[in-house]
Formats: sequence, structure tokens, C-alpha cells
Amino acid sequence: MRQSMTGFASLQGEAAGFSWTWELRGVNGKGLDLRMRLPDWIDGLEPQVRALAGKALVRGNVQIALRITSVAGEGALRLDAAQLDAVLDAMTQIEHQAMAIGLSLAPSTASDIVGLRGVMTSEAGDVDQGALLKALMADFEQALAAFVDMRRAEGVKLAEVLSRQCDEIAALVDAAETQARAREGAQADKLRAQLARVMDNSDGMDAGRIAQELALIAVKADVTEEIDRLRAHVTAARDLLAEAGSVGRKLDFLMQEFNREANTLCSKSGDAALTRTGLALKTVIEQMREQVQNVE
Repeated sequence: MRQSMTGFASLQGEAAGFSWTWELRGVNGKGLDLRMRLPDWIDGLEPQVRALAGKALVRGNVQIALRITSVAGEGALRLDAAQLDAVLDAMTQIEHQAMAIGLSLAPSTASDIVGLRGVMTSEAGDVDQGALLKALMADFEQALAAFVDMRRAEGVKLAEVLSRQCDEIAALVDAAETQARAREGAQADKLRAQLARVMDNSDGMDAGRIAQELALIAVKADVTEEIDRLRAHVTAARDLLAEAGSVGRKLDFLMQEFNREANTLCSKSGDAALTRTGLALKTVIEQMREQVQNVE
């Protein structure tokens, strides 16, 4: 089943004297980029989260955040005396050096110092980390499953849009083929007129060589190969949409090939109607390319 790279999931839980909220947010990306915001005092949490997410997801920029608080409130925090001493010593040295060069520093408040990393710590050492980690991971599995379900639901809608766009491209390619055939008579008349004009204004030029050059121009204006390749790309896109697994990169490459053929078609058209169809093709291809960017 197709997956989008866009998704969101949130789950709240409580156990072992703590309450928490898991949040997962995903947007498109070239590969899988997991960005974690997890408490560092829970041993083994990040490796387990990363491993589970890596198995469930293939592509996307995914933010995984855990907000956890102690049900005990203020008792969950304690002052780290050793860290406080180190911070105060560092502040004293900084002030002395600043005064030595005549630099005046603003006074620090107690709240400024308390807010520094490591001065206040959680009473994590009194917590059964094994039980807490198990409860957290159980909830993360649920949150991850909900995240994947949302990406799949978005993927179903995305596949429907891409399928319709494939149909639009196929219809435009059919129209281009009809218009290319319709212009053949006019092109032949135009080439004959060009040949006659050149012959009337040339002295001693090889008529066979001139005819050969004009025939080469006619060959270069032929769009049969472009139309055939566009049809092949439509078939390939439909096959990829029906294929299991991650196909986003393949679809992205295919869109480049679509665009290349549409550009060549426009450059060869030499006909107003065919050019309009070529431009319409480019528009649908660009719209499809934008949607493909979200396919995992």
C-alpha cells in the first residue's frame, strides 16, 4: 500500500510515577531523517526508538518528541550541588576576566543559574527505569502505528490523484498523436514550397542535396518517438503505483523523463495546436511531480 511522507500522531500515557506525551510529525525528504527530542536520562530509550522507527519508515523527515513529567511535581527535581559549584566557579572566572579588560557584565539572578543545564536534575536515579522504559516503548509502538496508518491513509489519496494525472497525460498524448498526424499534410506542402523557393534562388546548387537537407528537417520534426516514450512512461508510472514498497525515488526519476519528452515535443511541434497540447502536458507533469515529492 502506498504511503505518504506526511503524517502526525500523538499519544499520552502514564506509569511509574510519570506522565508523558509522544508526538510524531513527518514531511517529505530524500531519505529517512529521524530527528529526536528525547530525555537523555532514560538509558536505552533513543536506540530503541530509532530502531523501531527505522523498521516502519523508509523515507521522510520525521520528528519524534517525548515530553515527560513526574506526577510527584516538585519532588521530581533536585539541585545538583557539584554542578552548581562548577557553574559558580566558571561565572567567577568569567567576571574576573571581564573586569580585567574593563568590561562590565550584567548581574546574574538565581533563576538564570537554575535554568542552566545540569544545575537542576530529575530524580531519575530513584525511578525503576526498566519499568518506565518498557511503558514508554509500549506507547511509542502505538504512536508509531498510528503515524504509519495516517501516512497510509494519505498515501491512498495520493495514489488516486496520481492515477488521475496519469489518465490526463495519456489523454493528452493521444491528442498529440492525432494533431501530429493532422499536420503531416501541411508540413509536406510547406517543405515543397521551401524547396521550390530555394531552387528558384540558387545558381548551380545540387537539387538532390537540397532535397536531402529538407528531408532531414522533416525527420527532425517527427514526434513519433516522443509520443511512444510518453506512453511507455505512463505505463511505467501506473506499474509503480501498483507496486509494493517504497517507489518515491523511482517515480521522481520518471517525472524527469516525462518532462524531457514533453519539452522535446514542444520544440519539434511546428504547429499551434500541438504546441498547446505539449504545454498542457508540461503543466500536468509538473503537477504530478509535486505530488510525487510526498510519496515514500
